[in-house]
Amino acid sequence: MKSRHLIYLVLVFLSISACKEENTGPDPRLNQPEEFKKLLDAHGDWNKWIDAKSFSFAMVHETTLEWENHYLDLQNGKARIDADLFQAGNDGEKVWISPNRKAFPGQSVRFYHNLYSTFLSIPYVLTDTLVTVKKGGNREFNGKTFETLDATLKEGKLLGPSNRYTLLIDPETGKLAWVLFSVKYFNPNNQVEEALFYDDYRDAGGLIFPRVITGYEVENDSSRRIRYQVSFSDVFLLEESLKKDLYEMPKSAVAAN
Repeated sequence: MKSRHLIYLVLVFLSISACKEENTGPDPRLNQPEEFKKLLDAHGDWNKWIDAKSFSFAMVHETTLEWENHYLDLQNGKARIDADLFQAGNDGEKVWISPNRKAFPGQSVRFYHNLYSTFLSIPYVLTDTLVTVKKGGNREFNGKTFETLDATLKEGKLLGPSNRYTLLIDPETGKLAWVLFSVKYFNPNNQVEEALFYDDYRDAGGLIFPRVITGYEVENDSSRRIRYQVSFSDVFLLEESLKKDLYEMPKSAVAAN
């Protein structure tokens, strides 16, 4: 639950290593197209994302009221989820699930373990050097005209569920309003488009994150049936790595795909 996440994060933070890596030059992720920088600037001091080493948040599935606490190492992709019914993670070599595979209701633990962290951290995560962001053409969606940015990953790479995202920019605020994508994880040829609506932005240490993300089916350039809705709280970015054993596979866990 939310209180567990805060207490646990404090305990983990107290165990953080004090050593820092020497900065050898400008981070290449700072070199972004002006159109993309404009969107990033509308979301706060995005240098904080570049400087961060760890990312943590609490999440609730609004349809089932099941909760999850997420912890991520932004340098090496290690992750951990403490959920209502299971624990899952990525120790850098394998994805694991505890107490057993049956505890996880989804199709793939590997697909799921960084799914919502990717959604929550757009647009910041798209500064990755594997991603190319370019200005796209205007797009009509739900009867409204949006300026767009197209984010494409290097061939053969995925970020979260897909290799391409279309960002629809709110014409009034300059912030991200919608993200359109097709899930390529299970089928690289899938063309079925889905939409994420970003709502109720909240400040988290100088960056803004949506409090609610709602996933929709897409039909004829319109959002249709709601597929899921999740809410977020207690978003933290840390400039230090969390303790290493946080991501280690527990003795009670099993490897999972």
